[in-house]
Amino acid sequence: MLETARSVLALEARAIERAGSRIDERFSRAVELLLAAPSKIVVTGIGKSGVVAQKISATLKATGMPSVFLHPAEALHGDLGVYEAGDPTILLSKSGATDELLRLVPLLRRFESPLIGILGNPAGPLASLVDVVLDASVESEADPHDMLPTASALVAVALGDALAVALMKRRGFQPADYGHLHPGGQIGRNLRLKVRDVMHQGDAVAWVAPATKLKDVVIAMTRCPLGAACVIDGDGCLAGLITDGDLRRALQRDEDVFSLTAARLMTSNPVRIAPDEPLKAALDLMENRPSQLSVLPVVDTATHRALGLLRLHDIYQPR
Repeated sequence: MLETARSVLALEARAIERAGSRIDERFSRAVELLLAAPSKIVVTGIGKSGVVAQKISATLKATGMPSVFLHPAEALHGDLGVYEAGDPTILLSKSGATDELLRLVPLLRRFESPLIGILGNPAGPLASLVDVVLDASVESEADPHDMLPTASALVAVALGDALAVALMKRRGFQPADYGHLHPGGQIGRNLRLKVRDVMHQGDAVAWVAPATKLKDVVIAMTRCPLGAACVIDGDGCLAGLITDGDLRRALQRDEDVFSLTAARLMTSNPVRIAPDEPLKAALDLMENRPSQLSVLPVVDTATHRALGLLRLHDIYQPR
């Protein structure tokens, strides 16, 4: 079973790589047709191709391109009302000969819809009817009988992703735009909220001076159990950070622990973040490093004054 799983993933990866090697000027033309959409992009397909079409439409919407999924059978019974003149259509078909799509094409021409086909058979009848063909063919599917749309479905998804990302780049789509369109969920939260929105500050933070003795550091960190204490100088500027780990290491290293001061315990010039940075920036700073950080001091970049603490837990769970 393990070898089967590996072979499936390897076959599907090769199928996507081969599709990438076939990308040419037709892809650029498809992007231009989609960019020129006067209202929205319509994506259609039936069966498994319909599921892929829904995913592509959802991705386009998430990146700021208005899009709808059109069921080709329902289109013949009133759903063509979704169209405005010139709305481009992406048609997905593994066979390149899907009957529902063949019947739909002449009707779409009445709406002056530019047609882009993501086709598993680029020589099928649909290929001669659309304006741009993106070759989604595969040498074989991943199942032992070469029947299920496995590799072919992933290639179609990948081509849809490629179109969406190309459109993002052409339009200068930024993370802040994504946060505006996706306010819910963890990704949207990380883009929408700033560090200052969730950080701990004031009496909730353990503040100590460089000369504070170990016992008083422990008392302060026990009273404010955030996993760290900010060491500040007389002007309120951050001098260092003491974490729970620093305390444990000090107890293992030093015999005369009661004489230790915060200055001896702290990490000088710790990693820090400004209050107006998005949570995503804080998450990247804390996780994208050899040794992850569980707490981050928040510092005003202009005055260097310590403002508070941000825990990794605060990013993932609203207070």
